[in-house]
Amino acid sequence: MRPVRELVRLLLPVACPCGEPDVRWCARCAGLLAGPPVRVEAGAPRLDRMDGVAPVPVWALTAYTGPVRDVVVHWKDRERADLDRLLAPAMRRAARWIGRLLGDHDLDDLRGHLVVAVVPVPSTAAARRTRGREPVAVLARAVARGLRDAGLPARVVPALARRGRARDQVGLGARARGRNLTGSVRMTRRGRRTLGHRAPCVLVDDVLTTGATLAAVERALERHGHAVLGATVLAATPAPDGAGRARRAPRQAAPEVARGSGAEPESVTENCQVVH
Repeated sequence: MRPVRELVRLLLPVACPCGEPDVRWCARCAGLLAGPPVRVEAGAPRLDRMDGVAPVPVWALTAYTGPVRDVVVHWKDRERADLDRLLAPAMRRAARWIGRLLGDHDLDDLRGHLVVAVVPVPSTAAARRTRGREPVAVLARAVARGLRDAGLPARVVPALARRGRARDQVGLGARARGRNLTGSVRMTRRGRRTLGHRAPCVLVDDVLTTGATLAAVERALERHGHAVLGATVLAATPAPDGAGRARRAPRQAAPEVARGSGAEPESVTENCQVVH
């Protein structure tokens, strides 16, 4: 069998997005996604509501730099759907933490509903055509599984869509992102029917940059009376001074879920393996 494997490697070479040859992802890249989620909303200026209410809590697995950025770019835009098997389990682990935090608090609105709606941030139509799929939907399914692992009933509800005039956010600056997304996210008819009245929602996206996308999604849901409990992303871009973004902290006591608390959960230890 070994000669066959060697022939396959010659004809169909594989490599980790970071460049490590002969593996689909390496131990280093897997390790960067294995740590506990951290709170990152403080570094996303567009999440500031300007109405006295603290920004929605956002958890990220790591910073969107170096090898992590390579992994996400290859996964989304270079036809590396095989990386689902790396990223989905990482998001499921993160969602277990979030589910435990939510379950530890007295959330009257949550307990009045049968399920938590896991709402993926919608892609533009152009991005869907180019990629041939919705990568964030893979993450959303993993988050729903993680919430269920933590004892919270949850299901994915693709309730939102982008209006036609919105561009992809890649390459846009902070102000341009805000302008691009103003009024660009809408609730679909199916979303209104599925969510019902005052549904508790957890948002899912791949990368947090300025927060403009999550803010637009939060506004679209709140216009229809739904409560956004929090959001989770794979990675967050570091702020220019590094403040408030994807920083690891020492272990601490049970963190608060209330908006603006900024607490982080303790570490979840799982084995990270090289995958060939």
